[in-house]
Amino acid sequence: MILGCIADDFTGATDLANTLTRRGMHTVQTIGIPKGEAPEADAVVVALKSRTIPAAEAVAQSLAALAWLRAQGCTQIYFKYCSTFDSTALGNIGPVTEALMQALGTDFSIACPAFPENKRTVFKGYLFAGDGLLNESGMQDHP
Repeated sequence: MILGCIADDFTGATDLANTLTRRGMHTVQTIGIPKGEAPEADAVVVALKSRTIPAAEAVAQSLAALAWLRAQGCTQIYFKYCSTFDSTALGNIGPVTEALMQALGTDFSIACPAFPENKRTVFKGYLFAGDGLLNESGMQDHP
């Protein structure tokens, strides 16, 4: 297995698994962290429900998913977070990313909320949902 993915919710995990599959990767999606071994695949996407829980719990779940993915032999890790979710000082995106980076022994990561297939793009530092700015799109309060 090459790619291990940790997603902060089921919908984003499904979007990612669908994209990987359409691009030719044999992909398996799990709901939560499995107890046993993963089936043979190029990629595994672990769908968590960690987007809106306290940051410490999101970190713990994400690190547990990382440990399981590494035990399956994943050599690349991808953290899929919601493209319309703002990580404030109390949010989950930053703390989970930092915990994953520390566990992986890296001091550099790229964070990009774009998902062009779902019309989420970044232009000059602004996040768009479709043709409009996210904060003017009707999704500004998501979640």
